[in-house]
Amino acid sequence: MDRFLYIAMSGAKETALSQARNTQNLANANTTGFKASLEAFTSREVRGPGHQTRTYAINQDMRADLSPGPQQATGRDLDVAVQGQGWIAVQAPDGTEAYTRAGDLRVDSVGLLTTGTGLPVLGDAGPIAVPPFETFEIGTDGTISIRPLGQEANVLAEVDRIKLVNPNTDDLVRGEDGLIRHRLGADQPPDANVTLMRGMLEASNVNTVEAMVNMIDLARHFEMQIKMMKAAEDNDAASAALLRMT
Repeated sequence: MDRFLYIAMSGAKETALSQARNTQNLANANTTGFKASLEAFTSREVRGPGHQTRTYAINQDMRADLSPGPQQATGRDLDVAVQGQGWIAVQAPDGTEAYTRAGDLRVDSVGLLTTGTGLPVLGDAGPIAVPPFETFEIGTDGTISIRPLGQEANVLAEVDRIKLVNPNTDDLVRGEDGLIRHRLGADQPPDANVTLMRGMLEASNVNTVEAMVNMIDLARHFEMQIKMMKAAEDNDAASAALLRMT
């Protein structure tokens, strides 16, 4: 009886964790550059003194789905989308180098080029600082050119170049902060073959229809596990009643 209850209990717990991960995917269906979480259910034996007669379910976060999302035209000069494979290098809150496909760029109040979430964008020598400007252009290779404030229309100044990298996707992992990093923590060299498209943004790669169907399926699995726990309780009560009669 306890094995029956243990299997149902562990199954309900891991299904609830899967529901949370699926809900996170759905919540970020409209987040620029978001990468969906992949997962899988596996079984594990309970190890310890005595015979290995107990098995429990576990939900594993396999890794992020790093496939590109659909691209949407915005017409905004500071919006860029990576073409094909590659990443935009940013400075994570902990100061390390991280990577994103979110190209909704901004220039903050102190002149730093940041993503829409406030992460500094890295250039050839660290975070990119932009002087006051009247026009702002980003080339396909990530080169940033501006017309400085007060200058004539034919005057353009090259400020910096966005660091674009293209590491092997098998070496990339997503941290708890949601940013992509190299699994060894090493900074990656710029790759001149990575190009940008101006006036475009890469949307989330979450398949909303699949996520909704998965949410319904997980809800039914959770309900089934709860019913199994109730059945185990009823069977235990029936067994106790039979023992009292003997």
